Amino acid sequence: MSFSQEFKSFALKGNVIDLAVGVIIGAAFGKIVSSLVDDLIMPVVSLVFGGLDFANYYWALSGQAAGLPLLEAKKLGAVFAYGNFITVAINFFILAFMIFIMVRQINRLKSEQVATPPVEAPVVTPEDVLLLREIRDSLKPKA
Repeated sequence: MSFSQEFKSFALKGNVIDLAVGVIIGAAFGKIVSSLVDDLIMPVVSLVFGGLDFANYYWALSGQAAGLPLLEAKKLGAVFAYGNFITVAINFFILAFMIFIMVRQINRLKSEQVATPPVEAPVVTPEDVLLLREIRDSLKPKA
């Protein structure tokens, strides 16, 4: 088998296509969760904690002036951006929770399908078997 045929066989397998679709959907889902955290949750958390903006919390490691926005402080040298880490960690936990809920729901739907097997029609006994049973039953009292 030539290299191109082998690659085509590999690339067109169902699992590879499914994996590619999963990665693309996962990336899009990650962007949705990032927006959820950055645009909806963190502003509420900031409001609850008195206007804190976690994204700009850092320790300057290169002698930057205090109070600079994180991006400007990074331009001037190394920073320990723990506020950004907090935002990313919250983002991860929300994403993990949402995936957990989705997997839990999918598993519940699968278990419902397994728990309720399709109702089968009762098996009809063939006529010759019924006749043989009648003959058997009629011979029993005489024996």
